[in-house]
Amino acid sequence: MIESFKTRAAALSLLVLAGVAQAAPEITWPQGWTVEAVPGQDGDSAAKVSRQRAVKNDAAGNPQMVMELTASQVESGHVVNLQGVLLEMRKSVQKDFAQSGYQSVCNKIHAAKLSRLEALETTCTITQNGRHVLSQTLVAALDGDKAYVLSYAGQAAAYADSMDEIVLVRNGLKL
Repeated sequence: MIESFKTRAAALSLLVLAGVAQAAPEITWPQGWTVEAVPGQDGDSAAKVSRQRAVKNDAAGNPQMVMELTASQVESGHVVNLQGVLLEMRKSVQKDFAQSGYQSVCNKIHAAKLSRLEALETTCTITQNGRHVLSQTLVAALDGDKAYVLSYAGQAAAYADSMDEIVLVRNGLKL
């Protein structure tokens, strides 16, 4: 299930239009999170989008949580409809989970913070046979000509247990 999140995160991050290269934001990952190489971060892809990802595994090495930050430089003159981007991302998440036999309910998109930036956020609760199995949060923010999307997902218990770490990452981002 976490693996399918990674695939969706890669596809969803491209919804934020990118133009030219930019310096990657700085992230301080919590202890116990493993930084992963993000496919497509070489050549032309790296010039368009900066993506950073880390995974939190259980004691047996099984993924429990994944968090990914995508940063894009917005093309000059392009106006990003942040709410529209987040709605499309949420719709894609729900569709993908439905195709895999899961049900999902997402809360209303609402104001939030991503580091020092005003942002929009939504969280989806994914269930199977009425049992909460996964939660995923999408956070999007703009800063002048830069757009950021933070996505994190995990198994229900791991998600709840990781909330303090997630807040530290969100607040500590250097965007």
